[in-house]
Amino acid sequence: MPRKNNADHSIVFGLDIGTRSIVGTVGYFDQKKFHVVALRTKEHDERVMIDGQIHDIEGVADEIRLVKQKLELDLGFELTEVCIAAAGRVLKTVHTRVTQAMDPEVDITDENVYSLELLGAQQAYSEFVKNNDLRIKFYCVGYTVQRYFLDNYQMTNLEHHRGNEISADIIATFLPDEVVDGLYKAVGLAGLKVANLTLEPIAAMEIAIPKNYRMLNLALVDVGAGTSDISITKDEAIVAYGMIPSAGDEITEAIEKAYLVDFDTAESIKRQTWKKGIIKFTDIMGLEQKVDPQDVIEAIRPTIEIMTREISDRIKRLNGGKPVSAVFVVGGGGKVPIFTDCLAEEMGIMKERCAVRGEEVLKPIDFVVSGVTKDSLLVTPIGICLNYYNMKNNFIFVMFNGEQIKLYDNSNLRISDAAMQSGFKNEDLFPKRGSSITFTINGKTQIRRGEPGEAAVFRLNGEIASINDKIKAGDNIEVQPSTTGPLPTVELLKLPEFTDTITVHVNGKAAKLPKFASVNGVLKSGFYEVQDGDEIEMLKFYTVEQILEFMDVTLEPNEAIYVNHEPASPLTEVYDNFTVEWTYVSEEDLMVDHVRSEVEERMKDPERQKRTPGSILKEAPGEGVDAGGAAAFAAAGIISPESTGPITVTVNGKTVKLTGKDSYIFVDIFNYIDFDRSHAQGSSVATVLNGKDAEYVEPLHDGDKLEIYWRK
Repeated sequence: MPRKNNADHSIVFGLDIGTRSIVGTVGYFDQKKFHVVALRTKEHDERVMIDGQIHDIEGVADEIRLVKQKLELDLGFELTEVCIAAAGRVLKTVHTRVTQAMDPEVDITDENVYSLELLGAQQAYSEFVKNNDLRIKFYCVGYTVQRYFLDNYQMTNLEHHRGNEISADIIATFLPDEVVDGLYKAVGLAGLKVANLTLEPIAAMEIAIPKNYRMLNLALVDVGAGTSDISITKDEAIVAYGMIPSAGDEITEAIEKAYLVDFDTAESIKRQTWKKGIIKFTDIMGLEQKVDPQDVIEAIRPTIEIMTREISDRIKRLNGGKPVSAVFVVGGGGKVPIFTDCLAEEMGIMKERCAVRGEEVLKPIDFVVSGVTKDSLLVTPIGICLNYYNMKNNFIFVMFNGEQIKLYDNSNLRISDAAMQSGFKNEDLFPKRGSSITFTINGKTQIRRGEPGEAAVFRLNGEIASINDKIKAGDNIEVQPSTTGPLPTVELLKLPEFTDTITVHVNGKAAKLPKFASVNGVLKSGFYEVQDGDEIEMLKFYTVEQILEFMDVTLEPNEAIYVNHEPASPLTEVYDNFTVEWTYVSEEDLMVDHVRSEVEERMKDPERQKRTPGSILKEAPGEGVDAGGAAAFAAAGIISPESTGPITVTVNGKTVKLTGKDSYIFVDIFNYIDFDRSHAQGSSVATVLNGKDAEYVEPLHDGDKLEIYWRK
């Protein structure tokens, strides 16, 4: 623990290890105020750090040791533990959109949304490792949802809605282990132990944007030497991190070129632009120069405009394509007078809403040490110290399914974070549905999703837990993977289409008959289980034979069937509201009716149309057809022995020529006229030949007059 001073207050030692310099701060928290009791700064003698990454661990350790020794001399006691911060510029940010299929008949739950977010974080990690060195370990330090979508329509909240799919735009931020490892090693070589590790953007937030401001949508820009680090707040949290690779050094280089001076002189000129009075310097030619600060500002304006445009674009991208409500700027580069005005203009916000945070935010800080200028350069160093009290960020170790894993502790770690860092598959955390089946019914495609499986089982230190339970150092986490559910079970009788019926009037009484289903061309009962790829057709008719079978009726030999009062065969199709009757007839009439129905069926079936009256006679009921039987049929007028060739008749006033046969009967006329008998339009069909009612089998002659119509 940090050393306690004489007043029994915990002393905290913070180090801001930056690209240009190292700032060491020592203080303590008392009576709601932080007191700075020692502060030392050491600029790097050589380029031991580049863009926040330690390149010379030994060199940085030596400089840390020097700062530590000076502070110990100031304090009079030894420092053993230190708080540090990883630079925001080393964070790797990934943007991704993740989509998850949903059951459109089920409400979306908070678990569905959480699963989507976690899947997005894992997807971002997968995309990240494709473009980075896999030999380096990365830690997810946070992820946030920019937008939710329901069926590609942007939504504020997905819960309780229904749809086919949900999506989210996710920003995930990763910290490379080599950065953390370098910091830990440099501190360790300097004789110190890390008490707390945070991120520089978080540390700067501690001072620049108090927690009661973080409900607002704000941006913090830390304009350092090599990069400008950005963080976004909304809904009481830091929701995104980013950076651009240009900052204070670019402004300094612009001054170098404008006034022909070396880098150090240009840096001095830059720092004097926010002061009053003429700036004096000597250029590389040895000439003494005097310039007005405003002239310097105009010389660097193009550089600042380009830089602020890049910062503005990055902020908008991190913020979902829109500007934030206000921007706070810290760091030396942002102190150039026109910097905030240019940034406000690029952001499209009022100038008053873009400001440097320095002296005013440091007013609550009590600087016991003398000779310190309160400005934006001290925001991050002091924020590192304050973060120790507020967040306790650091790396911790937990056990996950028997293996030790390392996590970046942001004070809000949950079982899901440990699962993601360990590489546990997202699909094994939540119930998995069985495979879907796809089939068609009456030509329309339908999909039935599989049944959900069992959810994963979570145990935290031996006790049943949930995926959202918080974890801490040393916890033991066990996760039993979720299971996959079975295939869907769909019976024909449970399909809405199968419940439809047709009504048939049988012997004067209405009978409701369930429709038959043809599955892949084969009739199936309602108990048939639909399979993937089935083609189902609900038949709109019954045959006479099927009606008899459904009603468990067996006709006597001398009973004849009539459909819509016309003779019918077992294969005659019966549609909705048709009439079906059977009655006793003489054997001779039964044989005649059979021929009639067969002739009618021949009109509906192309194959049956090819058959001649003679072939129908061979199938007539009875004990066979002999010469006497044939004579009986001829006497009954069923078959005409005459051969007349082509004839011309009149049907309903129109002339019709019949060709292609040696003889014709009345029913043949239906091959030459358009008359729909599949749907009843009256009580029965009237057939009139030469002014008298006629049977279908009556022979036709040249010049006959026929009338055909529905009786009302």
